[in-house]
Amino acid sequence: MNNPFALSNSQLLEIANDLKSKIETGLQEDGTEIKCLPTYIHPKKDGITGEATVFDLGGTNFRAAVVSVGEETKITGLAEKNITEMKTAGFTETDLYNSEAEAIVQLKLPANSPIGYCFSYPAKPMLNGDAELIVWTKGVNIAGMAGKPIGAPMVEFLNDTLNAGFNGKIAVVNDTITSLFAGLANPGYDAYVGLIVGTGTNMATFFPSAYIPKIEGMEGWSGETPVNLESGNFNPPNLTKFDEEVDNYSDNKGNQRFEKAISGMYLGRIFRAVFPHDGLDVNLDAAGLSNMMNNPDQYKLEYVETAFQIYQRSAKLVAASIAGLVLNLNSAYPSVKKIQVLAEGSLFWSKVKAHDAKYVDMVNASLKELLAESGLTDTVVDISRIENANLIGAAMSVLS
Repeated sequence: MNNPFALSNSQLLEIANDLKSKIETGLQEDGTEIKCLPTYIHPKKDGITGEATVFDLGGTNFRAAVVSVGEETKITGLAEKNITEMKTAGFTETDLYNSEAEAIVQLKLPANSPIGYCFSYPAKPMLNGDAELIVWTKGVNIAGMAGKPIGAPMVEFLNDTLNAGFNGKIAVVNDTITSLFAGLANPGYDAYVGLIVGTGTNMATFFPSAYIPKIEGMEGWSGETPVNLESGNFNPPNLTKFDEEVDNYSDNKGNQRFEKAISGMYLGRIFRAVFPHDGLDVNLDAAGLSNMMNNPDQYKLEYVETAFQIYQRSAKLVAASIAGLVLNLNSAYPSVKKIQVLAEGSLFWSKVKAHDAKYVDMVNASLKELLAESGLTDTVVDISRIENANLIGAAMSVLS
């Protein structure tokens, strides 16, 4: 059957080069399509030790734990709270803090514990380690929080309501930054990348500080700075009329176009745009498409094939985005030959029976072709995963 989601390598390379160019612009100035947010934390590449309280706020789930980092990394007292109501109208900042407190109260908290907070939404890092919310994404829109610090008000609330005794350092970092930091546990690479492909998508990496003209308040610092790209906001070429429709009916039209083309929250919406008159479930997402592909005898052949086309395109677009970032790293570090990508997200590590396919394998295959066509045949990209990377990376950020 016809595949409206097919992309040639030349189209994927056009996407990769467009992202490379927009990353370069984002490193130079604020307010650009690819935000390239410098994170003012400089982790040691080894020797990080200590104990921290860690929070992790994702699309609808909040986790809290105590993490010990050293020769052996240990996670104790993990508590979770599902906060699906975050996406409902009228949900307030206080509601969020109360929901988070329900998980935190289950922990036996160390006195004066430093806090590493993995916050999976666009936020501008502050020099004191906190961060200001730029905008909510993933269907969340809690009023009154944009433009304000994330960590300090939450800590004040927890101290007032739980008598938590949080008086130590706090570091608020994006989930791609925590993946990036967690990847440092695997030494021997020339460069590191954190990648998220789940409910949403984003990437982060280290750049030489001198390679970031817009960097603030770091006079005298000559090392590397971690950068949260906010690459989900990339508006790539070669999208389809179905992507246009998904964007037109979204609550943030014109934004997060790359995320809307590849991430778990939106793949079902693309599918529904292909079959607008079939009365499909409005909550259809990547998990629903996986169910079709894993149970092909229960669905129309056209549904199963279209689901796979959307799934495969998502993987190839991710490969193009990694290729674009590799081109940036090659410019910043001409000697880079071995790169680790630490990938997180249920979509990235999924597989489907219908085509005996793993998402990561499709990414790897496409990425290898794109790098070869870019003249980078001697550049090796290893994609790996670490269990609880967000928790470990958040602890490493505040203990650095």
